[in-house]
Amino acid sequence: MAEIVNIAAYKFAPLTELKQLRETLLASCRRGALKGTILLSVEGINLFIAGPPAEIERFLLELRRIQGLENLKAKASCSEHQPFNRMLVRIKKEIIAFGVEGIDPARHTSARLAPAVLKQWLDEGRPITLFDTRNDYEVKLGTFAGARTAGIDHFRQFPDAVRRLPVGMKEQPVVTFCTGGIRCEKAAPYLEREGFREVYQLDGGILNYFKECGGAHYEGECFVFDQRVGVDPALRETDSAQCFACLAPLSPEDQRSPRFDPPRCCPFCYRTPAEEMAQSIAIRQASIHRVTDPLPGSTAYENRRPLSIPASADGAVLLDALCGIFPHVERAEWARVCDAGQYVDHNGDSVSGNRRVRAGERYFRLTPASVEPDVNAAIRILHEDEAIVVVEKPAPLPMHPSGRYNRNTLQFILAEAYSPERLRPVHRLDSNTSGLVLFARTRHFAQVVQSQFALQQVSKTYLARVQGWPSSGAFSSDAPISAEPGRLGSREADFAEGRPASTRFDTILRLPDGTALLEVRPLTGRTNQIRVHLWELGLPICGDPAYLPERVLGGAMTLPVGAPPLCLHAWRLAFVHPLSKAGLAFESQRPAWANLQPAD
Repeated sequence: MAEIVNIAAYKFAPLTELKQLRETLLASCRRGALKGTILLSVEGINLFIAGPPAEIERFLLELRRIQGLENLKAKASCSEHQPFNRMLVRIKKEIIAFGVEGIDPARHTSARLAPAVLKQWLDEGRPITLFDTRNDYEVKLGTFAGARTAGIDHFRQFPDAVRRLPVGMKEQPVVTFCTGGIRCEKAAPYLEREGFREVYQLDGGILNYFKECGGAHYEGECFVFDQRVGVDPALRETDSAQCFACLAPLSPEDQRSPRFDPPRCCPFCYRTPAEEMAQSIAIRQASIHRVTDPLPGSTAYENRRPLSIPASADGAVLLDALCGIFPHVERAEWARVCDAGQYVDHNGDSVSGNRRVRAGERYFRLTPASVEPDVNAAIRILHEDEAIVVVEKPAPLPMHPSGRYNRNTLQFILAEAYSPERLRPVHRLDSNTSGLVLFARTRHFAQVVQSQFALQQVSKTYLARVQGWPSSGAFSSDAPISAEPGRLGSREADFAEGRPASTRFDTILRLPDGTALLEVRPLTGRTNQIRVHLWELGLPICGDPAYLPERVLGGAMTLPVGAPPLCLHAWRLAFVHPLSKAGLAFESQRPAWANLQPAD
């Protein structure tokens, strides 16, 4: 195989017209079949490229014709194969990212120490501090014996590393080193600025030291930024590899580990499925915290809520359509909304209540800028994998936009935390009900799990605290539930035209205050089913604002934060995973109102 020459070079020099220079260099590299990366900046050039020897030499001659790069020096090594996949020329703010103002190697840099002189000092045992300015993953492959390492993951962290150094180190000679010398062009002057009295930089870095002095006083190999990964003191490619996921260099022994699974992980970033999920959930919880602090609806904004006209409203005037779609809202309220011009068409033009609408048309209700009421945003992610997400919903928190709530809802918060991904709720809980909610990560997985709900293959267990003591330990209700919302938006038992519904109850505790704690298993999934059945049985749920004692109906409202809670909690959930087909069961934390002592 033809020999390939690999060169690394940099030069701090003022460069101008970078876009034109980028195109010129890219064209030149392509003509010579060169591959690698060139970084251009107003502060200079930094490059790692490889190709045929004659083409490398031609390209270096072209570079040295550029003003400021006349004395550009390159470190060369050979390989049997091309270590780069493509040719990139990029314009950057800095050719080596540092982020510290006032450090300009084109105007000032620290004294350079020749590799032979450093070897002599080390042979003599001269008291110096060797300071490795490279990242931890590079140091792992090798470094000078006794060197102090910076302990960083990125060169931008170097100033923080310097602040952690012992004060006494400022009074002794310090020799900085890196792979090829470029980082020391900034690291060494920075040390001087921070009060270090005698600072040197190893001229040409480790690679130049290998070339002139071999491996004396050096332990291991040197990490390089190409597919070779590492070179030995003879500048020959080693058998080291690099993890695609965490970038850690891997020795042959590391590569034999059962935890090396390219490109997914290596022994240093391997996580068990449980550890991976815990890490993912921790990141997601941090995102939820950012979204909810402050609450997204705490700042006034104009809400634009869509309305699609159903087939049942085809040909009706808008006012009649609204009354049919939302029968629980008084006609006078819809008339007020229409008169205020809050509904607009897709062009943004205001629509009156007398506008005749057609099925499939889309309108938008513009709610004037307002601040949404506060909610409980203590959302917990219990499980997350490639198919589903299991959430513990607090209360009060609406699941989806409705009424006064749009952004202060579970769906909006999760949409922001998971963006650009869109989670799909498989089932729903009332805003005042706390507990387990299942989301799917794709439409397909949502359909698979929703079919389990429809076929009553999902086991759901709730906790409820009710007013009154049941007459028996186990009881049930099969009262049909009304298909449409009635007065104040509530559902009721409808023995004539209602939909079949079935709920089983077990009494856990009878409490001294005349309330009881129940374990509830709904076998069907009608809206407000548990609340309606208990209300029908004369055991209304404590804190329910809608189903009051003595068969009185209140308002279907989201309770304010801090109000006595609705004592209904989705406690347990069991179903078949849509991907693995394994049975899963989850249990949420009991709320405070469910941790009580029985009566004597």
